[in-house]
Amino acid sequence: MTDLQNNRPPGRSLVRAHDLRKSFNGKEILKGLSVEFAPHRTTVVLGPSGCGKSVMLKHLVGLLRPDSGEVHFDDVRIDTMPEKRMTPIRRQFGFLFQMGALFDSLNVRMNIEFPLVESGVTDPEERRQRVREVLSMVGLTDTEEMMPADLSGGQRKRIALARSIVLRPRVILYDEPTTGLDPIRSDVINELILKLQRELEATSIVVTHDLTSAFKVADHMLLMLDGKIVMQGPPSAFKNPENPEVARFMQGRASDEDLAAIRNTTGKIGVCS
Repeated sequence: MTDLQNNRPPGRSLVRAHDLRKSFNGKEILKGLSVEFAPHRTTVVLGPSGCGKSVMLKHLVGLLRPDSGEVHFDDVRIDTMPEKRMTPIRRQFGFLFQMGALFDSLNVRMNIEFPLVESGVTDPEERRQRVREVLSMVGLTDTEEMMPADLSGGQRKRIALARSIVLRPRVILYDEPTTGLDPIRSDVINELILKLQRELEATSIVVTHDLTSAFKVADHMLLMLDGKIVMQGPPSAFKNPENPEVARFMQGRASDEDLAAIRNTTGKIGVCS
């Protein structure tokens, strides 16, 4: 499709995948996916639930290995790299998981320190300074000794984001960062994504189906449908797309097949005596 040929991000790609295929229990999730992410930009990956967005993210950082295809980081192929050699590569990625994934038994400071300890930062004072630095960046400087159970959903997301950047990554991966948040808390996360991209000069890859968030933070946008990238370009290209499948997703319209299935369904809900 011409959208894929003409609207690629400019410049050298920091992260790229070529012809990725991945199946689980006989079901193909990634179907020859090829994608490139330019450095120091925020790329938003849109798509409906189940289209393979999160699976793609996990391939980019080596948490999953493809059945076939290639993944490159900074011009080095990593999908066939032995696990030991992947450790320093992964430290260049920050990953904000969809549900935050904080350790419930650790306080905020210990949650954020965890990657530092794992990466061999042994000086307690250096760890504390790094924790204070990232908490300041996400606007939660007074939470070091709090437990995750004492935080709101938005605060937990921000603490998880602080943990994801404590190793000063070159790439930040956001997996549905606004899921489960109200519009105001979602906008706080959007502002943090913009702030961190500016201050860290990071390459940001944001997976979402939140269109408000997408248009606010994106320099470049991609749309995934059924395991492939079907369109990419600047946000303006997604305002009035010519592709009918893309237009239906952007407008939030159900397919004719889905509507027909609903309208043709008959039956009654039983009443309990």
